[in-house]
Amino acid sequence: MSKKFSIFLSALFCAFISGVAVISLLLPDRNFSPLENRYLQKPPKLSAESLSNGEFMTDAEKYVSDHIVGRDFWVAMKAWSERLSGKKENNGVYFGSQGSLINRVDTPNPDKLEKDMGYVDALTGSVSVPVYFGLIPSAAEIWKDRLPEGAPSADEKSVIDQLYFSTGADTIDLYGALRAHRDEDIYYRTDHHWTSLGAFYGANAILETLGLEPLRLEDYHKTTVTDQFYGTSFSTSGVRWLKPDSIDVYIPDDGIKVTSYPNGQPEEGSLYVDSKLEVKDKYAYFLGGNQPLCVIETEHADAPKILIIRDSYSDSLAPFLTERFSEIHLFDLRYNLTSIRSYVEEHNIDAVAVLYSFANFTTDDNLSLLGR
Repeated sequence: MSKKFSIFLSALFCAFISGVAVISLLLPDRNFSPLENRYLQKPPKLSAESLSNGEFMTDAEKYVSDHIVGRDFWVAMKAWSERLSGKKENNGVYFGSQGSLINRVDTPNPDKLEKDMGYVDALTGSVSVPVYFGLIPSAAEIWKDRLPEGAPSADEKSVIDQLYFSTGADTIDLYGALRAHRDEDIYYRTDHHWTSLGAFYGANAILETLGLEPLRLEDYHKTTVTDQFYGTSFSTSGVRWLKPDSIDVYIPDDGIKVTSYPNGQPEEGSLYVDSKLEVKDKYAYFLGGNQPLCVIETEHADAPKILIIRDSYSDSLAPFLTERFSEIHLFDLRYNLTSIRSYVEEHNIDAVAVLYSFANFTTDDNLSLLGR
């Protein structure tokens, strides 16, 4: 390579970098990235303290990275380069077989688990109704045959068995229910949640544990409400070459009254929110997304009332539960500080279920609120 050509390439590279920098500065900032489904870094605040502790430079680096022109393209290129280099993972998401993106699940801290199970047992002892405990295994456990060879992931089955053995609450065998149907589409390929089909099998595991009649899938008609769903795993991984998922529903919302409490005040809600099918986070179609409290009332007036301490997996589970309960109270500890014991007494709840996905339960910092 001649000296002139080297100088030309260097100048071209510098011009490219300068052009990207100038355009990035001139373009208006975006607050949210729909493709990555997250809020972008705000401009860093300059102060003596932020300079001395390095916070300013860290935030500045994140800000530049988030607002560089063509960021979505560069994110996709990084994922492609990771794959072409032979890597089987990007940003904690495995490139699984059968077109699946599977979130890595880390082995949980045993000390944290011991404390958290103490909170579950504290709840069990503080209320006068039965308490049930269920952990929903992730796709990394049920679909482990789709993981890249040698891919590290937590032994969820072993941990779940250990926690079930240690607790005084009645336990729900969600692992067995999902494992029996591992060859079916029980998880989304581009999202970490279970599908409506997976939620159906989970609902039956709950009903059987509570001694209620299980549902029959053949009694329902499946309706596909969208075939353009790209979930959280898609957003995190940077992968842009997979086909989208479909979202299906089985249970109609006829005769169902939903009351949502997004800001502590009651608002009319719905089992399904059609407007959410027009946005990136289409999983929010179920109940409208995360909220501190949601109360679902059905026409089965003589059926029991259940309170579910839950994460977002219960959003797509709730429609199935309307078939066997008069009321379903969905309680999210991340946003709700209400005393569970008082809530149970005030609303004449018949049963409480602590129901979490494995990954959320092992990382949640709000479980201490179970004993309130």
